[in-house]
Amino acid sequence: MLLYQPDSGYCYNSDSLFLYDFINSFHPKGKVLDVGAGCGIVGLLVARDNKKVELEAVEKQEAFIHFCKTNARVNNISYKLYECDFLELTEKNKYDYIISNPPFYPAGVQKSQNEMLFNARYNVNLPLDKFFQKVSRLLRPQSHFIFCYDATQFGLVCAELDKVKMKIVDVQFVHPKIDRSASLVMIHARNGSKSMIKVWPPFISFEGNEPSKKVQNIYKKANTQSIKCQI
Repeated sequence: MLLYQPDSGYCYNSDSLFLYDFINSFHPKGKVLDVGAGCGIVGLLVARDNKKVELEAVEKQEAFIHFCKTNARVNNISYKLYECDFLELTEKNKYDYIISNPPFYPAGVQKSQNEMLFNARYNVNLPLDKFFQKVSRLLRPQSHFIFCYDATQFGLVCAELDKVKMKIVDVQFVHPKIDRSASLVMIHARNGSKSMIKVWPPFISFEGNEPSKKVQNIYKKANTQSIKCQI
């Protein structure tokens, strides 16, 4: 997949590719909403691999909106893009899947002076409580919410999901190396589910100084080619 992205500011990273692979594990179909699409990478990859997906996305940053539209067009993927803040998105549409790699750096972390980076990385732009409340109102009954977040905030994620009556059914922690603490957590939650949580085996990013076999397989499957430019 050919992906244009900004030549400066925020660019997608391995988190987006790991999340794409995690989402694919559930064979999504029906109406899918990608929240905070950035250049469009997660939603476009999911739609490419799952032909029964009807993809929509929401992105508020003007620069990224141009990249989303361009990347959908050059990859011949049907795409409905809402150009607004997710919290202001119309609630007349309901979704089978909501997917997201949201901003999750907490307030205590030194903030970037770059506006694009600030909006893409820091959770002050999409507070967890308001994020989950909005998701819960947009999902159809018995539907799916799949996202990633900072692993150190997993307890807060669980508490906020419980407030909106959503239940985690799958969780996988991502570790940089086998002897390092998790840096990322990938979560599959559902509304109305009574299932117990399935804790997946740890995802290890590196073996020594090389990407793990799992990571190499994800990169191969995603098959992305990035072009940094201005649009």
